[in-house]
Amino acid sequence: MLLAHRICLDPSKVQATHLARAAGTARFAYNWALNEWQRQYEAYKGNPTLPKPNAAALRRQLNAIKRAQFPWMLEVTKNAPQMAIIQLGRAFQNFFEKRARYPKFRRKGCDDRFSVTNDQLRIAGQRIRIPKLGWLKMREALRFSGRIISASISRVADHWYASVTVDTELRPSQAENQGAVGIDLGVTHLATLSTGEIVSGPKALGALLGRVRRLSRSLSRKIKGSRNRNKARGKLARLHCRIANVRANGLHQFTTSITRRFHTIGIEDLYVKGMLGNRRLSRAVADMGFSTLRRQLEYKAKLYGSQVIIADRWYASSKTCSSCGSKFDKLSLGMRQWTCPECATLHSRDINAAINLRNIAVSSTVSACRGEGTGPARERRAKPAPVKQEPSKEAGCA
Repeated sequence: MLLAHRICLDPSKVQATHLARAAGTARFAYNWALNEWQRQYEAYKGNPTLPKPNAAALRRQLNAIKRAQFPWMLEVTKNAPQMAIIQLGRAFQNFFEKRARYPKFRRKGCDDRFSVTNDQLRIAGQRIRIPKLGWLKMREALRFSGRIISASISRVADHWYASVTVDTELRPSQAENQGAVGIDLGVTHLATLSTGEIVSGPKALGALLGRVRRLSRSLSRKIKGSRNRNKARGKLARLHCRIANVRANGLHQFTTSITRRFHTIGIEDLYVKGMLGNRRLSRAVADMGFSTLRRQLEYKAKLYGSQVIIADRWYASSKTCSSCGSKFDKLSLGMRQWTCPECATLHSRDINAAINLRNIAVSSTVSACRGEGTGPARERRAKPAPVKQEPSKEAGCA
């Protein structure tokens, strides 16, 4: 199992300057390779006999010219430019397979990062060794034991972080036997559980929105290129970093608690992109972090032996009575409580939706064990093998 641990670094001023230089080298190599890729592809369209651009050819091309044209690249680790081109190749592969948009040029101040492979990397306790830089202090030791795959060094505001990827053989610990739970996500409250618990969420942006506006106004009044503008930009960046950390901390605490307590978790498949298109709700939706919450639930469920069931996007969890199963189509968004016209049961909108999601998760799990269909829910499974892949000789039917 591949796990990543993001650790804050504590570099000196000289070390921070070297890290910034390595990140700038990686950014330059990425933008150079993207420009060459576009140029070579235009030439290929005019003359199909020419080879198509690829990451391996661009790496060889850069290695051939960097000593003469870019000698400053030799001052940092060779992984910085090479891994940047490899990442560009992955970005184009994701684009061709329609998993991502067309790659964009990296910008200074926004994309300050570089990667180091495991053969150039060493970690001992609370220290990490970067080639041509030496040992750096880390705020904490690596949590996972196993084979180190790579490390990505990045800067957020004025802090440097190392995200270390480890291939570990951790055995999933069993979740507490508290049964199944349904989670209804919302804007007023982050989550409502089928047990009746209500989680408000940190709402970091809403709490610090006044400071964000004040610092944004201060930044807009500074002269471009001045030192005061750089100071104001740093203050605003540190505030946004704090908001992101507060939000991430709240989501981690919530998702860890859920996956440790319940062995079956039912959530809904929200169309977050469409929700962000609503100008009245977009800020509150973005402040909750629905996509991050779902991602954390899915990977933490594997660590604690839980199971996450995703209800269909069009399943009317709020309009369906959890007692008799009838559907109340006249339920508007402003109605927080409603009475079922069939069984006369008074429902709280969010708790009723959470109970329906729990029922879907339970029925889905039972149906899957019996070999039947899963109804209006689907389980998150591993990506299927490509169609063109040849079947294994050992997988033949008896």
